[in-house]
Amino acid sequence: MAKNQESSKKSESPQKYDKKFLTGLLVDMLNIRRFEEKAAQMYGLKKIGGFCHLYNGQEAVAVGSVAALDLKRDYILTSYRDHGHALAVGMSADSVMAELFGKITGCSRGKGGSMHMFDAERHMLGGNGIVGAQIPIATGVAFASKYKGTDGVTLCYFGDGAIHQGAFHESLNLAAVWKLPAIYIVENNNFGMGTAVRRVSSVDDFSVKAAGYDIPGKVVNGMDVLSLYEDLKEVIADARKNSRPWLLDVKTYRYKGHSMSDPAKYRTKEELEKYKEQDPILLLKARMLKDKQITEDEFKKFDDEAKKIAQASVDFAEKSEEPALETMYEDIYA
Repeated sequence: MAKNQESSKKSESPQKYDKKFLTGLLVDMLNIRRFEEKAAQMYGLKKIGGFCHLYNGQEAVAVGSVAALDLKRDYILTSYRDHGHALAVGMSADSVMAELFGKITGCSRGKGGSMHMFDAERHMLGGNGIVGAQIPIATGVAFASKYKGTDGVTLCYFGDGAIHQGAFHESLNLAAVWKLPAIYIVENNNFGMGTAVRRVSSVDDFSVKAAGYDIPGKVVNGMDVLSLYEDLKEVIADARKNSRPWLLDVKTYRYKGHSMSDPAKYRTKEELEKYKEQDPILLLKARMLKDKQITEDEFKKFDDEAKKIAQASVDFAEKSEEPALETMYEDIYA
């Protein structure tokens, strides 16, 4: 019987990685953070409508896991909190911001908005607006990879609230029976909308649920990008080699409310500040500074560039055209 595991990874020393790799992780997280801050600003100015779920604080999860993938054969699917994943796989900030603005130059031609980032060429098969909807879809993608013999692995991200959906059980059971190379990642940020996990779940460690399907499970530190990267490398290699699913409980934290309409009054300022002490960007920066792999000036340069990219994406979205009226009849399959 498969057993759930606790991550044994201690904070990895940056010395074991080359500077280019570490800088890439740092820059990717900075780009996501500054993009999300700019998106929040634009939402406040009513440039962005509809739902908008930000990724501030959780950047290490998308960046660290995507870094462990081979996107020529692997796939990712995620929830409506998808801006970070889109940027992590290499989608341009311009196309993501334009989608938020509902413009024709957006990655989904302005039809999806915040919850439906998509890029088939980069194997990013969506944000999904329905809670848990991506879980059975990802299971199907993993089946397709196995059926075609591509040796690909599928990562499926979802929140701790989605784990209580029936589709979660059905998908993991099927993945276990068919031995599919799917990795189910619970981005456990402690809250399902405004409800604390402990109020709705009988267990704090979601990885123990893996035992019900006789598949391996593991708890992963989602605030430490290097620790997470190492854990995901091992899990992805195992899923690829042995064609079997995994369930990961990734402990992370979102700094903002569930969505832009959520003031997050259900938690204290002290709790938020405590988690910000574990900020994934500052944690990696501090280690790189300690090992003399970066200077304060270099970090400022990277941060300033991230702010410029975010602002440029807004300028691009502002100048882009609205979708023409006739496009409402395009991209319809049913």
